[in-house]
Amino acid sequence: MFIAYYFPPMGLSGVQRTLKFARYLSHYGWSPTVLTVGPTGYFAFDPTLLKEVEEAEIKVIRTGSFDPNRMFKGKGPVRMPSERMRKFLQFLGDLFFIPDTKIGWKRKAVKAGSEFLKNNPCDAIIATAPPQTDFLIGLALKKKFKIPLVLDYRDAWLDYPFKYFPTPYHRWRHQRLEKKLVRGCDRIIVTHRRVKETLVKRYPFLTYHDVTIVSQGYDRSDFDFPPAESVSSVRKLKITHSGTFYGGRSPAVLIQAVHRVLKDSPQLRGRIEVNFVGNTRREDQNLVRRLGLQNEINFLGYLEHHVSSKHLVEADVLWFVLDNDFQSPGKLYEYFGAKKPILASVVDGYMKQLLIESKAAFCVPLNDRAAHEQALLDLLKLFEERRLPKPSDEFVDRFDRRMLTGELAKVLETLMDIDHQAFVRVGEGSAR
Repeated sequence: MFIAYYFPPMGLSGVQRTLKFARYLSHYGWSPTVLTVGPTGYFAFDPTLLKEVEEAEIKVIRTGSFDPNRMFKGKGPVRMPSERMRKFLQFLGDLFFIPDTKIGWKRKAVKAGSEFLKNNPCDAIIATAPPQTDFLIGLALKKKFKIPLVLDYRDAWLDYPFKYFPTPYHRWRHQRLEKKLVRGCDRIIVTHRRVKETLVKRYPFLTYHDVTIVSQGYDRSDFDFPPAESVSSVRKLKITHSGTFYGGRSPAVLIQAVHRVLKDSPQLRGRIEVNFVGNTRREDQNLVRRLGLQNEINFLGYLEHHVSSKHLVEADVLWFVLDNDFQSPGKLYEYFGAKKPILASVVDGYMKQLLIESKAAFCVPLNDRAAHEQALLDLLKLFEERRLPKPSDEFVDRFDRRMLTGELAKVLETLMDIDHQAFVRVGEGSAR
């Protein structure tokens, strides 16, 4: 059983990992059921992802929730707030709700999960977070039904860059909860080596064997498009970004770099096009208008996943921006799946190393506008000379969702060595 608050018909990147795991686990002899929230408010909905769930015949249990999102139920996609408002709402949520604003889902989810498990034997529970409320639900069901629990960290918890701890008490409560959960679970999965190292260092009772890295990935079927036909004799360097901007991730540095390049070299107008696929903020649109770049920069809004994937495939260069080394955004692996060169505005760390390893990335400091300007000129030159690089098939194949689901299946298979009645690791003689 998967426990995942974020699941289709919700859109955005947070649903992809659980959806693809649930879709492909049947290839490895597992029959997944997903416990998720019922209709609620959210920033994006994608009926094509829900269709994928239905076509894969994934069993889904949906239940209500008393979290703030329910206030927007039935009102369509919620508009993305400004960064200032997002920070304010995040602070309020972290001030009043522990571990997060989805804690109101716990009681109903545990009840629905219990009713299902009473009549349907289950070999393992996988809880994915954020939200960390999913972990609490998983632990409650594990204790009640003596079923092994796997925690899937899509992002770090205590080290999550966008998490606020308004007081020392808040941080203490969160760390106490995390310790309880990692001690009470049977396996931990993370997407990023930095998160693994931090967990093992923070909790000495964990060993490296308790934490497995199963990275984010891409689905080959999402990139199965016929070759695009050229409809214009004028070749533009098309740069595409897919995803949502928040925190230290902003399109401003690229927008300003494009403005400066075109101001210094007016002859390049009409030869660069930038497309932003994803929810749009007013401040970003206003910046484009102020700089007079409406003909060069397009905000396409949130698009259904297969349409978004098509934009990646049709681009010449993909832009990636990351302001920390604790996250491993799923969109980067979809960029790899599109097999395109990447302009990466990043900080030093594991993700930068991975980009360099692809041998198709142009890494520049996060907020260095001059470096972005030079990178644009270099990319334009390579584009016109038809020498843009792309990652090798060998590199890209490492992140195939089907293969990664096989890694998850191996983790689940190790849990079959657990004596459910005694609830101890076989051969260890002590309870977890």
